[in-house]
Amino acid sequence: MTNDPATTTSILTEPQLRAAISRELPGVRADLERLIRIPGIAFDGFDHSEVQRSAEAVAELARGCGLDVQVVRAGDGQPAVIGRRPAPPGAPTVLLYAHHDVQPVGDLARWDGDPFEPVERDGRLYGRGAADDKAGVMAHIAALRAFGDALPVGVVLFVEGEEEYGSESLSQLLDEHRDTLAADVIVIADSANWDIGVPALTTSLRGLVNCFVEVRTLDKAVHSGMFGGPVPDALTVLCRLLATLHDDAGDVAVPDLVGRSGAAVDLPPQRLRDEAGLVDGVRFTGTGALTDRLWTKPALAVLGIDAPPTDGAPNALVPAARAKLSLRLAPGDDPAKAYAALTTHLRQQVSWGAQVEVTLESDGQPCLIDAAGPVFDAARAAFQAAWDGTAPVDIGVGGSIPFIATFQEMFPGAAILVTGVEDPYAGAHGPNESLHLAEFERACLAEALLLAKVAESAIRLRAEDAVR
Repeated sequence: MTNDPATTTSILTEPQLRAAISRELPGVRADLERLIRIPGIAFDGFDHSEVQRSAEAVAELARGCGLDVQVVRAGDGQPAVIGRRPAPPGAPTVLLYAHHDVQPVGDLARWDGDPFEPVERDGRLYGRGAADDKAGVMAHIAALRAFGDALPVGVVLFVEGEEEYGSESLSQLLDEHRDTLAADVIVIADSANWDIGVPALTTSLRGLVNCFVEVRTLDKAVHSGMFGGPVPDALTVLCRLLATLHDDAGDVAVPDLVGRSGAAVDLPPQRLRDEAGLVDGVRFTGTGALTDRLWTKPALAVLGIDAPPTDGAPNALVPAARAKLSLRLAPGDDPAKAYAALTTHLRQQVSWGAQVEVTLESDGQPCLIDAAGPVFDAARAAFQAAWDGTAPVDIGVGGSIPFIATFQEMFPGAAILVTGVEDPYAGAHGPNESLHLAEFERACLAEALLLAKVAESAIRLRAEDAVR
């Protein structure tokens, strides 16, 4: 053990932490399954008492780790859990973030069983939230249980209750509880690893602009035979407009959006085809390395169209049609500027003088993390040890976690580590979401080792400062 006169505890060694995680894992698995059984969905139209029940269950787990716990809300937001345990003298404080709410399950027919009844098959635990992000919650709990009373750092456990619904009240929560949440290191367990057997640190995430575009050509529907020809219908105009969003190669054709190349790793094409479920004959869109297209270039998708359904559609020209667009922003872009660029493009490209209206639904900042320094060195060492010598890969994520930029703004002095328990086959947000149990054990061990190594790093820095 490492002893330091400035702390009141000794730091558990790697063999001790391995043994502790092995000891605690059955109970952690059982508690994870209990959390999965709670359908805590923060979306409108769902029973939000289940979100409250989920928060109370997490609060109980946190109290069992010796944390001073409160369940909090901001305005009309969903309940979050904050638990705190003070740092030993001279030791840093680490904030551990996860979220306890989950996505809606969608079409039940696409699930192989009850989404809220966990079941193990072939080394994976299936159920909604098994990976995203109740396993993230339990990785934090596992690390705390492994240390018991010997925790070498201060800890703030912050488990949000509406991340899947957009974290609308998060900024207010952070502002209202800023002093309680203040930390030297922030660990956000809501991302993924590069592959089964290969850990990762997420160092960039794309931002987001979701908006609606509506075109109108008529004040009412009219007979398609009597008026068709010289009179344009809105649905045709909308289709032509949507076709201008990409060039022939499939790259986004909206001017003035940020994009860059140079991802450190690339995906084998067949792996991406398999992960995405691309059907035979369909080619990839865009140009450049696949990871650049996924992580550091913009992406634009049409999520839905409001128009008459084909079943029963009358022989009439459609007067107005609307589409929902999702623009993912490369790190370094700005949502306001990107929205303005997209709006300008849509207004300039609309055919035949049709009226066009663009309405912002939501946006979120991209994130770029400078993953250098002693905390990141400690994290990489912890991950390499937990994965038995396999060094972690620095990756980007094509998805968006806008609140990371909020953490960066509110706690500029904190080192932010974005980790996770998912793997490429977890199926988060989709049917049959699952958690690779062996990888989950490694993630739990990695977090425990990380806390120990952060404490050791702080001791070394203090010793170096004393010598200087």
